[in-house]
Amino acid sequence: MTGDRQQDSGARSATSRRQVLAAAALAPVLTAASPATVSTGAKTTGARHGKSGHGKRVDPVPTDLADWAAVARALGRPGNMLRGTIYHTGFPRRDLHVVSDGVVVTPELALGTHVAFVRYADGTTMLMGDVAVTEHELQRVTDAWQAHGIEQTALHKHLLSQTPDIWWTHVHGHGRNAVALARGLRAGLDRTGTPPPVPPPGSGPVDLDIAGMEAVLGTRGSIENGLYKALFVRRETVVDGHLILPPGLGSTSAFNFQPVGGGRAALSGDCAMLAHEIPHVLRALRRGGIRLVELHNHHLSEEPRLFFTHFWAVGDGVRLARALRCAVDATDVVPNA
Repeated sequence: MTGDRQQDSGARSATSRRQVLAAAALAPVLTAASPATVSTGAKTTGARHGKSGHGKRVDPVPTDLADWAAVARALGRPGNMLRGTIYHTGFPRRDLHVVSDGVVVTPELALGTHVAFVRYADGTTMLMGDVAVTEHELQRVTDAWQAHGIEQTALHKHLLSQTPDIWWTHVHGHGRNAVALARGLRAGLDRTGTPPPVPPPGSGPVDLDIAGMEAVLGTRGSIENGLYKALFVRRETVVDGHLILPPGLGSTSAFNFQPVGGGRAALSGDCAMLAHEIPHVLRALRRGGIRLVELHNHHLSEEPRLFFTHFWAVGDGVRLARALRCAVDATDVVPNA
């Protein structure tokens, strides 16, 4: 019996040693297989997603233009403040001549790159953006951002049958060095044909029945650079990981109308939806003769989970507004204040 116990003890010891050796051998493999974290000198991109739904939520803090002067220099152009917390910069692709459905698309309708920076109470900064790139530019832009730790969270289309082929990619960054984030973003933009900033074209009369469209939509929009725009904001508080998004950041339904003559417009826009709202919105759009382009997400770890549909139409402005109102009524949004 004693000999048997000694044999059992020896066998367990040998097994234990084999398990330790096997674990040691597997350690490099397991490490290589784990999600990577990419250092930018300002942030660690892999850390954000692990915090979704956990830890203390952090609020955005008010800022002004002076707080973003160094970011403006890094981006190579000035920006503007939105709602007291969002620093916004536009990069319209005025270098492109894009035609969709026989309509020459202006940069203001659907060829704009928009990026936003938000400062948080914990001293960090978040970068979010939507960047228009040609198909030829897409891979080299992606490589530049990956080299600088800038994440891409979506890749999709805004237009149908466009020439040349244009793609839109959403970018995200988070860290303590806002200028490093701006430089990483700029590294990708410099691999595109995005032109230097120029004064926007003047806004003359817009050949649309604005009063009739606003009566149908139930909100007052704005006229910018020859376009009529209407914006609706989700009612919910949206959190990306542990960061509370300011109202209207990455959670809007936006409708852009470009006049094409005779009270008709080219419509390009998107709706922000919860999952259960999607079928109702898509049906409302199609019943109104609006063509669907994409259904996708813009974020990776937001709560509640949001989906976006991009759409396109050419027709009478009031009729298009009526179709959009049915889609708006199917979602929990309010007009942008």
